[in-house]
Amino acid sequence: MLNEMLNKKWNMELNRNTETFMECDKEPQEAEIILFGAPFDSTTSYRPGTRFGPASARRESYGIESYSPYQDKDLSEVWAADCGDLELSIGDVSLALSQIQEFAACILEKEKLPFMVGGEHLVTLGAFRAAAERYPDICIIHFDAHSDLRDDYLGVTLSHACVIRRCWEIVGDGRIYQFGIRSGDREEFQWGTHHVKTRRFDFEGLEKTLEEIKDRPVYFTVDLDVLDPSVFPGTGTPEPGGVSFEELRKAVTMVCKSADIVGCDVNELSPHYDISGISTAAACKVIREMLLALDKGVR
Repeated sequence: MLNEMLNKKWNMELNRNTETFMECDKEPQEAEIILFGAPFDSTTSYRPGTRFGPASARRESYGIESYSPYQDKDLSEVWAADCGDLELSIGDVSLALSQIQEFAACILEKEKLPFMVGGEHLVTLGAFRAAAERYPDICIIHFDAHSDLRDDYLGVTLSHACVIRRCWEIVGDGRIYQFGIRSGDREEFQWGTHHVKTRRFDFEGLEKTLEEIKDRPVYFTVDLDVLDPSVFPGTGTPEPGGVSFEELRKAVTMVCKSADIVGCDVNELSPHYDISGISTAAACKVIREMLLALDKGVR
């Protein structure tokens, strides 16, 4: 069943009325970046709803210009294809992660870049497993309000509160770089001091980090709750004291332009907690700026 789904998506045997993220309408065979949604929120610990994030981002992206005055580039010029949402086994966490991993591996095998839109942050583990299998010396750059370094959350090890700890089990010490972190329990912060590199509250030191890992493959994961909830209230676990949109825009652009990104994701948009639509608009612009910065313009 999963192989059939992969083949169907890869060959774009989809209903042509399916919405795509703005201008990400190239044929998958020709595209360099493959966008796909992972609508999953089964382990959300506070407010559920991120499973609606990918579809909301697609729908609302048509209210955002495809042209970026920040980068003087247009998404119509980027070879990106939106393959829609995966049909995930919502009631089975391990199976859903395997489905994500297999689809991301399919993209990587075709030497294209997987760009996943979540969903809760646990979806990162599925895509990262695929990237780490292909690139054993991979590093992670992680933007988030929360450290996500718990060994378990209420006895559950496959939780969005544990996703970076599970990624650490794959790559080990010194290969995970966190920025914007401002929430976690004492044990998480104490454990992280010895195993990951964490910048609390902001993005200071990001440029130095990018220089340090410039020759290494990088998986880039962005939890949108790194933004202050005054800017981005549409998320399941809002955490006051976050960065501004402009700070995040500059940071994601820097990472996508400078690092050797082999996979990335944007997650934790829960649109119905912000009826104004501002949170979804912010998510769309973050995705747009990342896609534009990832495109190197070499054909």
